[in-house]
Amino acid sequence: MDLDKAKPTRQHRRSPYESGFSIVELMIVVTIMLILLGIAIIQLQPSLQQLRANAALNAAKGAVRQGREASISQRRTIVLQFVTPAANTSCPPSGGTTACIELSQVSEPGNVVQPPFQITPITGSVQFMTFTGLDTPDGYGVPATGGIMFGGVSGGPQSGMQFQSDGTFTDGNGNPINGTIFMGIANIPATARAVTILGNTGRVHTFSGNDHGWYYGA
Repeated sequence: MDLDKAKPTRQHRRSPYESGFSIVELMIVVTIMLILLGIAIIQLQPSLQQLRANAALNAAKGAVRQGREASISQRRTIVLQFVTPAANTSCPPSGGTTACIELSQVSEPGNVVQPPFQITPITGSVQFMTFTGLDTPDGYGVPATGGIMFGGVSGGPQSGMQFQSDGTFTDGNGNPINGTIFMGIANIPATARAVTILGNTGRVHTFSGNDHGWYYGA
């Protein structure tokens, strides 16, 4: 008799730690992860919208201040324009651009406005707009539409808007004008932002706001 064959074989038992996930368990884990990810994205949305509004505000403030500084340093008139994106223009409708702020130099003689030397796109779904018609503490007026108000005119005076060589902000006839650039993301009042310019000095203020009021800074 073969003793080796008479011995019973010992079966190896797999411990729980050697077992893998079943398909059902994997599907449950993936579903839970997707739910948590969705919740996180929803919770982050307000913060992302605030960041986009602040980025647009800083871009507009930087463009305005650059225009004033260029007028003083170059001793030239610098024209400020708010441009709607369009194909084959200096403000192309790409990259989520909703508007552009352009700075152009005026050359003598003839007061000829040159092509823009600086183009600042406004992006992140931020538009030139107002929400409730509440004016900033500077009180330069609120436009009916469009978000741009200078010299008491919605969109700005037809004669143009420009920084003079002494830093003042005027219409195209050289008269100092005060005004405000209002902006925000549609249907989200908490993203309201504004940049104001005092005509007599070119001083710039920034504001953040909501449907209840305005606050200095962003």
